[in-house]
Order: sequence, then C-alpha cells, then structure tokens
Amino acid sequence: MGQEPDRIRAEIEETRAEMSETVDALGYKADVKTRAKENLQDKKESIAGTASRAGSVAQENPIGLALGSIAIGFVAGMLIPSTRVEDEKLGEVSDSVVEKAKETGQEALEHGKQVAQDVAETAKESGQQHAEEVKESAQQSAHPDRRGSAAPLGTPAA
Repeated sequence: MGQEPDRIRAEIEETRAEMSETVDALGYKADVKTRAKENLQDKKESIAGTASRAGSVAQENPIGLALGSIAIGFVAGMLIPSTRVEDEKLGEVSDSVVEKAKETGQEALEHGKQVAQDVAETAKESGQQHAEEVKESAQQSAHPDRRGSAAPLGTPAA
C-alpha cells in the first residue's frame, strides 16, 4: 500500500513535466506577434540586400546613370521659358544650339530611361520575391503547420 501513493506522485510529476513542455510549445505558437517581428526583421535585412544590388546596377553603369541625370536636368532647363534679352543677344545661334541640344538630350534621355528601367525592373523583381516570402511567412505564422503541434492532453504524441 505504501507504493501506491509514491507511484501516483511520480505519475503526477511526469504529467506536470509533459504539461510544462506542452504549455511552452503552445505559448511559442500563440506568440504570433513576436514570431512575426522576427520574420519581418529577417525580411528587412533581405530587402536591404536587394537595395544594395539595385545600387550596384547603377555602379556598373555610371555613364548611363550620368547621362540620364544630365538629360533630366536638360529637360528641366528647357521647360523654363527664355527671356527677351536671351532672344535679342543670341537669336539664331541660340535656336540652333537649342535644337542640337534637344536632339542630344533626347538621345541621352532615352538611354537614361533604359538604365532606369533596368534598375527598376531588378528592384521590382527582387521586391516581389521578398514580398512573396514575407506573405508566406506571415501565413505560416498565422496558421502554423499542425504537424509540429503538441498532442492533445491525455493522448500520446505522434
């Protein structure tokens, strides 16, 4: 008869230990906010790497980037109306220089657009990839896979 209470106490201790593990596992799974923050931090670091890759495209083609910048500046300058003094002093020379500059600026603008499109496309593709990863991760955090969950009380773990 003396062994019966000892056996019951041992079973209670064993059950407590198993319950503690189950509660810890459930606590981790229920803490979606912390898991999402961890996942978001990982994705932020990944996106920062993407941004540096987009910057490297600009570094690989600095002439294209410079031409695009010049073209944008030129177009902005052309949008500002000329003054009467400029028209009087420069006249036809100004018109021919402006026409030639427009042609050159248009070519530079087209090249700059192409470089910008390449950079944007690279960033877009990488951003979409990372957005999909974040989405999948958030879905996994919100709906954890049941294969790793703890067994219901009173049933053995699979």
